[in-house]
Amino acid sequence: MSLKTASRVLNGEPNVATATRERVQDAAASLGFRRNAVAADLARGGLSRLVGFITGDLANEFYSALASGIERELREHGLQLLTASSDEDPEREASLTGELIERRVGALIVTPAGADHSALRGEIAAGLPVVVVDRPAAGMDADTVVIDNRGGTRAAVAHLLAHGHRRIAFVGDEPHLWTYQERSDEFLAALREAGVADAERWVRSGAHDAAAARDLVLELLAAPEPPTAILAANNRATVGTLQALRDTPGGDQVAVVGFDDFELADLLGITVVAYDAVEMGRRAAELAVARSADPDRTVEQVVLPTRVVPRGSGERPPR
Repeated sequence: MSLKTASRVLNGEPNVATATRERVQDAAASLGFRRNAVAADLARGGLSRLVGFITGDLANEFYSALASGIERELREHGLQLLTASSDEDPEREASLTGELIERRVGALIVTPAGADHSALRGEIAAGLPVVVVDRPAAGMDADTVVIDNRGGTRAAVAHLLAHGHRRIAFVGDEPHLWTYQERSDEFLAALREAGVADAERWVRSGAHDAAAARDLVLELLAAPEPPTAILAANNRATVGTLQALRDTPGGDQVAVVGFDDFELADLLGITVVAYDAVEMGRRAAELAVARSADPDRTVEQVVLPTRVVPRGSGERPPR
């Protein structure tokens, strides 16, 4: 039996006699052989069926939903997802990007942590499909999927203003993140337009996890004039805000709107700015597949809508 015949059997190719196929398969099983699909794809001149996804934080359910949407869409095209977390560290993101490219992934989907992604221009020019999700990437033209951060923030502020609030605090993530900048800028603009003076004094950043958010909200609540309402600018900030309000006398009278829906928010009665994170991931994967099929297609930006979902916490009047 020739090496070529064995290769055809192991690659699932047709036109091999049944007896020969069975002998090859029996020998492979006895040797513990496992086909290297990545090497096989590359040997045939094709791209790997692996798609890399660099997420911001694997422990955050938002990124889990993103990954779920990506994986579901890729599965429809016979592709598989390889996920790594940057922990919102630009240097780690750059390192992971290099490692995934070295592994010859067929496409790359990134939630940008860094400010400059010009280093990827060469990879894009060489034909690697690159899609950025949740935040745009500076320094390169790439397909992008984001949500309407400004529209969602403005709607949340309008909701709290409509319920009589003027002392509204904003508790957000790390200030270098594009999503923080979009949401905080729109928060301040909306309050200025409503005639609220010195709104900047209610803005806090650094709420990357619930513990940090809790500390920031406790500081706000201890002020001589504490806020009567809080816009928590991500799901972790919302959880930390709720912890701080639980530990503060009268905290249950402070109105809360959280950006990002989260598990049990409906049962807890938390008003949120919601959107479909799974669809966000699905659209990112869809763009990666389309770019792989047509490298010269026009770069596309997808903006998904947001909406305020009233559940009780954002409808409390000021006290």
